[in-house]
Amino acid sequence: MTKADIVEKVASGTGLTKLETEAIVEGFLNTVIGALREGRGIEIRGFGSYRVKKKKARYARNPRTGEKVYVGDHYVPMFKFSKDFKSAVDAGMKEMDLKINKD
Repeated sequence: MTKADIVEKVASGTGLTKLETEAIVEGFLNTVIGALREGRGIEIRGFGSYRVKKKKARYARNPRTGEKVYVGDHYVPMFKFSKDFKSAVDAGMKEMDLKINKD
C-alpha cells in the first residue's frame, strides 16, 4: 500500500477531498519526523510508539568486496507495535488463512 492508496482510502471513508486528506497525511508524517528529529518519542495508544535509538560506532564489512568499513555512531528511528496492533494483525491473518484453506 502506498501513500496515495492511504490517501484514497481515508478520503473515501471520511468524505474529505483527496487534497485535504493528502495534506492531513503529510502533516502527520512531518509531525512524526519533526518530533523524532528533536529526540522526542511518540506514542499512539493501540497503534505503537516511535523513538530514536543511538547506534554505536563499529566496523562493518562491505558485502561486495569484503573490505572492512568504519561506520560512525548514528541515530535510527525505531517503531514498536502495540499489543492491540499485533493481536489485530494476527487475528486478521488467521481469518484469511481459514478462508484460503476452506476454498
